[in-house]
Amino acid sequence: MHMADALLSPAVGGTMWAASAGAIIYCSGKLRKEMDEGKAPLMGVLGAFIFAAQMINFTIPATGSSGHLGGTLLLAVLLGPSAAFITISSVLVVQALFFADGGLLALGCNIFNLGFLPAFIAYPLVYKPLVGSAPSKTRITVAAMVAAIIGLQMGAFGVVLQTVASGISALPFAAFAALMQPIHLAIGVVEGLVTGAVIFFVYQARPEIIRGVQEARLLARTPLRNVLGAFLAVALLTGGFVSWFASENPDGLEWAIAKVTGVEELDVAQDGLHTRLAAVQESIAFLPDYTFKQSGQQSENGIGQESSLGVSVAGIVGGLLTLIIAFLSGIFLRKLGRVA
Repeated sequence: MHMADALLSPAVGGTMWAASAGAIIYCSGKLRKEMDEGKAPLMGVLGAFIFAAQMINFTIPATGSSGHLGGTLLLAVLLGPSAAFITISSVLVVQALFFADGGLLALGCNIFNLGFLPAFIAYPLVYKPLVGSAPSKTRITVAAMVAAIIGLQMGAFGVVLQTVASGISALPFAAFAALMQPIHLAIGVVEGLVTGAVIFFVYQARPEIIRGVQEARLLARTPLRNVLGAFLAVALLTGGFVSWFASENPDGLEWAIAKVTGVEELDVAQDGLHTRLAAVQESIAFLPDYTFKQSGQQSENGIGQESSLGVSVAGIVGGLLTLIIAFLSGIFLRKLGRVA
């Protein structure tokens, strides 16, 4: 559901940049007051885990489409909304800058749709009331499923509204929404199942990480470093190896665009801002589309397809970059809080 710049006008893209930047400033202020010793490492390893998880597109049966996890709901449950938003923002910035996944003009939209809506609406208003103060496997699964579906539905509708408001693509509101909402309903079901399973694993290992569990410190069974190590190991394994087996079908957004227009990607507007941002992204992204850059001659000869080695390098490097950025963000905010 990463939007490309071709869908957005500068006015809409700029507005969403401002909204997302404001949310980051708000979350940073909150974290300065509440950051504890274990949160920064958890932000780092969970950021790496979500980066790797988003590389795995899974096929949606009978559609010719695919989807991937958003991950923000999981982050919100384990970290709280503010830390979750900072962490998913780190993931999306790394993806846009170094892997050309999602446009630079669209970065504000992607952070808002994939980050703000699940963290500040789906988590507090849907997940928390459903899971209650006494989590069980059933309640966690049901709450994660419903919240993931609602979060993705809001994000998908946000994409539709932002695209139509931009008015630079031939994507009519009714037809676009009629395709975006059902395909992301299916993706939300899978995300809900995965999210519920991961939350229950953490609840069993370190229940105090799950917010709202009473007397949680008396229930801890597994050292925190073991939980951090498990997430990091899964992130590296997923990014370095499992990513080879990601579905080659277009994701839900590309699929919906193709159904309406006949092409999966729209041409970028040839105005000054779009052209400059595309040039900046091309110069910075050292592993575009999660593989090695290919020369024009290689592409002409058909050698420009993703290699397993390129995908592995992208998965490991991207995960580590996200870990570093999210971890350092947490450390920086913790130190600011101490100074204050």
